[in-house]
Amino acid sequence: MARSSRAVVIGGGIGGLTAAATLHRGGWDVTVLERAPSLEPVGAAISLAPNSLRALDVIGLGDEIRDLAAWQSGGATARPSGVESEGGLRTPSGRWLARTDADVVAERFGGPLVMLHRSTLIGGLAGRLPPDAVRTGVAATVADPGDTARPARVRTADGDLEADLVVAADGIRSAVRRTLFPDHPGTVYSGFTTWRVVIPVPGVEFASHETWGPGRIWGSHPLKDGRIYAYAAALTPAGERAPDDEKAELLRRYGDWHDPIPAILAATRPEDVLRHDVHHIAEPLPAYHRGRVALVGDAAHAMPPTLGQGGNQAIEDAVVLGLRLALGSAPAGGTHLCDGLAAYSADRLPRTTAIARQAVRVGRLNMMTGRAGIAVRNAALTTLSKAAPLLFLRGFEGIADWRPPEPPYAAGKNPAGKR
Repeated sequence: MARSSRAVVIGGGIGGLTAAATLHRGGWDVTVLERAPSLEPVGAAISLAPNSLRALDVIGLGDEIRDLAAWQSGGATARPSGVESEGGLRTPSGRWLARTDADVVAERFGGPLVMLHRSTLIGGLAGRLPPDAVRTGVAATVADPGDTARPARVRTADGDLEADLVVAADGIRSAVRRTLFPDHPGTVYSGFTTWRVVIPVPGVEFASHETWGPGRIWGSHPLKDGRIYAYAAALTPAGERAPDDEKAELLRRYGDWHDPIPAILAATRPEDVLRHDVHHIAEPLPAYHRGRVALVGDAAHAMPPTLGQGGNQAIEDAVVLGLRLALGSAPAGGTHLCDGLAAYSADRLPRTTAIARQAVRVGRLNMMTGRAGIAVRNAALTTLSKAAPLLFLRGFEGIADWRPPEPPYAAGKNPAGKR
């Protein structure tokens, strides 16, 4: 396989663009096909943990994203006004169940947790690609996955494209996943819906928090640009929508919860609110590849957002795939490419399956509805947070401390992601 080998990426979201950037850096000629008319993402903010930031170091983007953290190590004077390093879990009345300090988290896992708007991340990823690499307004699917002896074929309205490699990053409703694994049952409804907003709320200062109520949660987080990212989730039947508008629905469900939630809702317009039912893949796929096609992100392992790891795992997928298939890392030929894809599946399937299952368990915990169970849960959280605060972080061990499988990294400051 020559260095002009062609990779076609289906989907221009976070996973697809990360894969394209990593493959481009590894010597591939990359084309990204995005069905939307632009790369402007449909969504709000995203939380990037130290594991995905270390993955982004591989393409030289990690430090740029770390600099967008709403807090920086070194004391409160380094933070924007109103941004505290300490946050945690609260009840609807405002009582703290558990406190966590962002400085402690960064020390434990080797870097900060960064909240940023998805469009900022998309822009940074697209900037790692040649100007003509991304084609928007192009719907695509796989006509032939290929094998060791023949290339894959991608079908578009303008004709078929041959590719030595296809990366399917076409999301939770992935058509490519259905083509590769037609007998797989697909996604299931997670039992709850989500709302998200990113808005300015002048004069409001607060500690980053998530609040757990009966069958409902709310999260409020300051962004470095001065806006606030807020999200909510609640147990609802699939497909249910507000009879009036989604801001009114949020007011009904959360309007009497603690500050700053009423102020955030007051500043929210109905058109600011995004609502989506949550689906996940309950039965893992048998592999994340077939022939010359690899699945990344939600197409491979859609999970509930309860651990904040969906986008993070898509970034990990993309970087591991690119490293496994860097053109200079193995002899040329379809056999070696397919071997690299098999190694990618072996790397990623166990890890993402375990994280997805953990996300489902956490969803059951924070969406509890019974009074007795909630009382026991809240008491346990409070005791654990006070008696052994570091134990409270153990759920992220093996997740946030992950590192890419091999150097070199492109980050200019330091490869390990420690500042």
